This record gives sequence, C-alpha cells and structure tokens, in this order.
Amino acid sequence: MTLLSRVTGMLRDMMYSQVFGAGPLMDAFFIAFKIPNFLRRLSGEGAFSQAFVPVVSEYRIRRTQPEVKELVDGVAGTFGVALFVITLIGVIAAPVIIFMFAPGFRSGGGRFDLAVDMLRWTFPYLFFISLVSLASGVLNSYGRFGSAAFAPVLLNVIMIITAYLIAPSTPNPGVVLAVGVFVAGVIQLAFIWPFMVRLGVAGWPHWGWAHEGVRRVARLMLPGIFGSSVAQVSLLLDSLVASFLLTGSISWLYYADRLVEFPMGMFTIALATVVLPALSAHHASQSPERFSSTLDWSVRLVFLFVTPAAVGLLALAGPLIATIYGYGKFDARDVQMATYALMAYSLGLIGFSMVKVLAPGYFARQDTRTPVRVGIISLAVNMVCNVGIVLPLGKAGFPAPHALLAISTGLSAFVNSGLLFRGLKRAGVYRAAPGWARFAGQVLVANLAMALLLWWIGGDVQGWLDAHAARRAVRLLGCVFAGATVYFAVLWLCGLRLRDLRRA
Repeated sequence: MTLLSRVTGMLRDMMYSQVFGAGPLMDAFFIAFKIPNFLRRLSGEGAFSQAFVPVVSEYRIRRTQPEVKELVDGVAGTFGVALFVITLIGVIAAPVIIFMFAPGFRSGGGRFDLAVDMLRWTFPYLFFISLVSLASGVLNSYGRFGSAAFAPVLLNVIMIITAYLIAPSTPNPGVVLAVGVFVAGVIQLAFIWPFMVRLGVAGWPHWGWAHEGVRRVARLMLPGIFGSSVAQVSLLLDSLVASFLLTGSISWLYYADRLVEFPMGMFTIALATVVLPALSAHHASQSPERFSSTLDWSVRLVFLFVTPAAVGLLALAGPLIATIYGYGKFDARDVQMATYALMAYSLGLIGFSMVKVLAPGYFARQDTRTPVRVGIISLAVNMVCNVGIVLPLGKAGFPAPHALLAISTGLSAFVNSGLLFRGLKRAGVYRAAPGWARFAGQVLVANLAMALLLWWIGGDVQGWLDAHAARRAVRLLGCVFAGATVYFAVLWLCGLRLRDLRRA
C-alpha cells in the first residue's frame, strides 16, 4: 500500500511539473501546501504518533477494550478541538504565516498574494489529516497497516485529477489546486475512520482532558513536537531561505525532495511505522533483549536497502529528473537545477532514514526529552550553515545555492542520527548483534559495484532530454534493474543470505 501511495504521488508530481513547471505559481503552491503538511508531520505523524502509539499500545496490553475505547475517544475529541482552533487561527492569519515562512515572496512577482489565497484553502487540511494520523496510529497498534497506508493514495488521485483535468482550464489554477487539497483531506478522513469504528475502539469523540491517558499523551507530545520532526523543520527552513534565492528554487527543491521521499516512504517510514508498536510492546512487557534485537534488525535493514537507494539517486539524478519531470513547461534548465538538488539530498538520505528508525527507540520508552535536545543541536547546525554559508553565496551569485540548502539539511540529519545512536548505546538500550563488520563490508562492496555500473550506463543528461518519453522510461527502468541486479548479486557472492536477516 505504501508503494502504491508513492507511485501515485510520483504521478501527481509529474502532473505538477508538466502542466505548471517550476515558476511563481508552483513556488506559491508548494509553500501553501508545505505549511499545513509541515504542521501535520509535527502534530499528526510526528510528535502525536510518537506519544500516542506507546500509550495506546500499553492500554491494549494491560487494560480492557472499553478502557482503550475511552482513551481513543478522549484523545480524538481533545485533539480535534485543539486542531480546530489552530486551523481557524491559520486561516485568519494566512498573510502573517506566509510572511513568516516565505518572506522573500514580498519582493514581488505576485507570489505572496497568491500563496495567501492558497493557504486559506490548504490550512484546513491540517485538521482532517491529523485526525487521519490518529486513526492510523490506533490501527497500526492493532497490526492493521493496510488502510492507513492506502489513505494517501486518495490525496494523490484527487490532486492528479485536479492538476490535469480541472485547474488548467480555470482563471485561477493555483487556488483550484488548493481547493483540491481541502477536498482530499475530507475524503481521507471519511475513508479511514470507519475502519477504527469497526475495530471496536472508537465511538463519538468527546472532550477528555480529565482522562489520565489523554494527559499523558499531551505531556509526551509537547516536547516531542520539536524533537520528532527536526527534518521537517530543516526542510521548512530551506524553503524560507530559498524564497530569497532564484525564482524556481522552492520548486526545484520540492521535486528533488519528492524523489528522496520515495524510498523513504516506501521503506524507511513503513519500517518505522511497524517498529514503533513492536518496540512499545516490548517495553510494556519488559523485554529488553527483544527491544534491542528489534532495533538492531531495523538498523540493518536501513543499511541494506537505503544505502543502494542513496547511491542510485546520486548516480542517476539527471536521468531520473529528465525522465520523470522533464516535459512540458519543465525545461532543460529546470532539469539541471533539480538534478543538483537531488544529488545533494541523496547524500543525506541515510541520515534521514536513521533518524526515523532510531527515534522510536526513545519514544517507545516514552522518552521525548532526549530527541528534543538532539533536535535542537542538529537544527542549530542547519541554521548556521544556511545563514552563514548559503545566503551569502546566493547573494554573491553562486550558480546553484539551493543545492547547498539540501546539503545543509542532510548534514543536520547525520548529526541528529549520530547523537540518537550514541544515546541509545550509552543507555544500554541498543546493543549491536554479532556480525556487523562482515555485514557492513558486504554492503559496501555491493554499493561500489552498483555505483560504477550506474555511472557507466547513465550517460549524459542531454542524451536523455533528446529522447522521447517512452525511450527515457525504458532506459531508466533498464538502469534500475541492472543496478539492483548487480547489487544483490554481489551481496550473494559475498555470502549474504536472506536467512541471515530472518535470523537477525
């Protein structure tokens, strides 16, 4: 289901690039959509999920079904009221919010007013999608992952229809895209809530601040709002700085980030979604050995699958951008600029992924304070790099300053993951299982072999742009298949077997 979500998301982004390109309209739309999406990842998928899932998992193991239902209804009602107030403030204060997150839009080009109009339609998406995340957390705690993973497909399908069939024929296509986001939020909530009701753990939401479980979720959530979503804060800071750079910088970063998010969403986030309830259950049942082995298993899987994804994105950055986005209004310059951003983001993919699988090691133990401290340090690194290096170089005429933003974000992710790993080791929560040196060597050799092949067969970007769409697609699929074949073949020749991972 996650794979289906990512594929339809890629199709959605292809519609954006072909129909609207990377100009002022898309810069404004991406900011208007990124703000509620950013807040959703803080409140819904970020801090809230990390606080709510361990508590509901504990209730599921140690309490009765009616008590679980009372907790869910109380959290849904209380969380819903808070979200409604935040949404109302966001709609009213749209000009102030756009100025905060994209002050460079005030310089002209109509991007500021357009982004304000869009935000008034996209901000309510926060209300609906955060409640979708609540339902997803409950379903995941009960081992029901399919419906929660399918919900984003509905957003993608609605936005494809809006971008390709409806918006181009209207006098204000940007606002129509924003209305599509609003509609998608309503439909996603209407889709997923009945699954939770049929599970017997949800009824009518109500105000439940007096409930002990609701208060515990709130206490865990408040510090985690920052700590669990540092990567999102970094990306938003990129947009803020990018608003002062060349027109199109926000769009180039968005299109590149979406390709990095593909392996992140298809594998890393799916893995983290499964690992958090498992770790929470091991902690609740006081099984430190299983807790540690689950963490070790997830870290090994990240190295096995994410490192070749990062190498592939780096080696095939130009062909990927040209094949997926390089049509219509997305011209050769846009392809080149987005390629720089993708190469830069690919360098940080391992850091982003490690944060996703290491942070649950804290949240499952209901420790949200340590990730906050770590997050502050990594965010400071990002801000210093952006303000001290990227902005001055951008003003000095550096040809692709937006790529430096992506490198800065990746660096902060490595700082974040490194500090999280050190904390787990020092606390004795994570103990590496035997065989890591041999496993790391196998993965390294396989990645080197794949990288050499991809650099050789990838060729020059101009050759891809000169070919028609079908030829690009066939050639790209061939490159991906060849790279994957070499990678797993070398792993096998080096002695790695599937049973080794199953045993781990």
